Amino acid sequence: MWAVQLLYQHEFNDEPMPEALARFWESRKAGPSLRGFTEAMVNGVLDQRDALDQDLQRYTEHWDLKRLNAVDRNILRVALFEILHRHDIPPVVSINEAIELAKSFNGDESGRFVNGVLDRIHRDQGRPSRTTLTAVAGRTISPPETKGHEDSPA
Repeated sequence: MWAVQLLYQHEFNDEPMPEALARFWESRKAGPSLRGFTEAMVNGVLDQRDALDQDLQRYTEHWDLKRLNAVDRNILRVALFEILHRHDIPPVVSINEAIELAKSFNGDESGRFVNGVLDRIHRDQGRPSRTTLTAVAGRTISPPETKGHEDSPA
């Protein structure tokens, strides 16, 4: 959620991101890992924003991305960045979090819109919804393989 807040603020403020981040963290308690994750998300979205917006524009049928609510636009950017570039985060997690954020900020209709856009993107990506490699206690654990189901992801 903090990445969405920072990106939203950045859209309406010309402050350089390093200064915006410093000011943002002054009023919040977060450990180094949460700060690092949030900053990586923000910087990743900003670095890829043009490409993300081009992809989103293709999937927001009959909507000009610039006219879309700024909160929803940034929720979609963060979720799409996670789906495309953060393979440590299962797409279903990114999509569900985006839906809940959209609903909490803008209501159920916004949640349905975000769900529809991200669901189409995810289906076109062909990436399994829940498959990821997870590091636990210094070990890498692969998800269980599914055998005997031709339509299951390998």
